[in-house]
Amino acid sequence: MIRLSLFIFLSSMTMPLNSCKNQEQEYSLTWRIAGELPPLPGHEKPIGVAGSVAGVANDVLLIAGGANFPDSFPWTGGKKKYYAEGFVMKRIQKDSLSLYKTFSLPYALAYPACISTPVGIVCAGGENGKGVSSKAILLQWNDHSNSVIIKKLPDLPLPVTNAGIAMHGNIIYLAGGENSDSASSGFYSLDITDAAAQWNTLPNLPHAVSHAVVVAQSAAGNPLVYVLGGRKKNSNGISDIYASAHAFDLKKKEWKEIKSLPYSLCAGTGIATGKNEILLFGGDKGETFHETELLIAAINATTDTVKKQHLIRQKDQLQSAHPGFSKEVLVYNTTTNNWTNTAPLPFKAPVTTTAILWDNEVVIPNGEIRAGVRTPEIWMGRIQ
Repeated sequence: MIRLSLFIFLSSMTMPLNSCKNQEQEYSLTWRIAGELPPLPGHEKPIGVAGSVAGVANDVLLIAGGANFPDSFPWTGGKKKYYAEGFVMKRIQKDSLSLYKTFSLPYALAYPACISTPVGIVCAGGENGKGVSSKAILLQWNDHSNSVIIKKLPDLPLPVTNAGIAMHGNIIYLAGGENSDSASSGFYSLDITDAAAQWNTLPNLPHAVSHAVVVAQSAAGNPLVYVLGGRKKNSNGISDIYASAHAFDLKKKEWKEIKSLPYSLCAGTGIATGKNEILLFGGDKGETFHETELLIAAINATTDTVKKQHLIRQKDQLQSAHPGFSKEVLVYNTTTNNWTNTAPLPFKAPVTTTAILWDNEVVIPNGEIRAGVRTPEIWMGRIQ
């Protein structure tokens, strides 16, 4: 059950978003903890998950699956655990969410691409202890039967986890992702209103990428799908983390490069808002991530036992002291092709989560707040 003590109202933290003089709107968001994910099986206290299935269906928030390290940190031998448990959260009170009931996914799942649509929550790809998945499902909330209905969608053309997803009209678009070996440059679409539809292969992304923010938005009335930042793991174990950004013109069926982010960023989340803007929340700038990869590469390369143990201790200390992720919020204006900085998030910013626009509020549920650590908190920001 959600503890009322966690409903922290941050009315003093109303944050005006910086605006340009021309065609940019001015926003303000007031953030609060609206709820908390309940304890998972075998745990007395809630510890949260990252990479959950999350979205709004028929005016309820569904959160399911995800992964965490319940026993100890990964660098001390902790094993990642994947979940199938799901939770239905309702807005019982104006400013808070309450656990209404529970349900289960057909299988344990974490890090899928998720998007809320008028017909339900589309969940594509992801992973569990058996590997990376190519499955896609649709989660719906039925008020009459008081239950979550899960329907099978066509399998993806390939198994991917940590992909991005967006929607325009009746069509959803899946971009990038990764499997056990490499990142994907694949770009696919599916008409979710056509029961006979299969995934359609579109022109490849400009480069292979996972952990990107993927959003559909218009520019001068023209619909596009934006792929912002992200990362690509390489065969040498060192990842590229991108500041570059690209947009796919849904009419011309072609990619174009747009203005890069102010810094390299992956694993953030974002939403489209207004007629021509995208809000991008948090993310990992990759400094600690990159240092960790370099140390792992050095550990794997050395045959000197003493040196190897020294490097392992360095890596463990680095991960133990992880500072957390970026709290910055960026606004991209599709008309001016311009990025602006805004006031930061007033909480420990989670990565590998999904931002959801629910009426005039942004929901950011759970996620990873530093290496190996999850949060059970569900934050909501009211757009003024």
